[in-house]
Amino acid sequence: MRTIGLSIALSLIATAAAAFPIASSGDGLSVIVSSTENVIARYEGNSAAYSNDLYLELLADGTPGLDGDTSNDLYIFNNHLSVVGSTVDLGAFGIGTELVFRLHVNNTGYDFYTGAASRNPDANIHARVQNEWEEATTLVSFEDLYNGPFDFNDLSFSFKNTKAAPSDPTPVPEPGAIALLGLGVLALGLRRRRA
Repeated sequence: MRTIGLSIALSLIATAAAAFPIASSGDGLSVIVSSTENVIARYEGNSAAYSNDLYLELLADGTPGLDGDTSNDLYIFNNHLSVVGSTVDLGAFGIGTELVFRLHVNNTGYDFYTGAASRNPDANIHARVQNEWEEATTLVSFEDLYNGPFDFNDLSFSFKNTKAAPSDPTPVPEPGAIALLGLGVLALGLRRRRA
């Protein structure tokens, strides 16, 4: 009886030690810079069997962007080699800049991205971006298997000075633009009436 109790206790301790946060919402959202302060990445943990590397997508000039050329990208973490809680300073970016992150699965060669499903080889969403996980911090959790199971527990990390937003935001017209459009329509109507 005592051995069973000790066995259960040790199992619970091991499970608690392996616990890490997994984003609970935000499928397919993007990571957007929300401050002029530096963006700080923190490794939160994983439960993946595969070895995964996390990169920030950069263009040839070093600015954030997705161009298909992985040679410019900034390496951030490996899910098996990085220490939970370790941080990387990614630098400062303009407010509103989308930061695209790529998960490279070393075992399969697949690359999966934050944001829209269309960025991924299987046309599925592979990252959740939970907004305000901590103050001004997003929690991002990746799925590393082609076609799922989409439990998003293969690499979790957080970003300070960011927020979550839709991948392809639909621009909302400003009130001034709507007023100008209305005046244009009114002017055309008056012009027609005079003719």
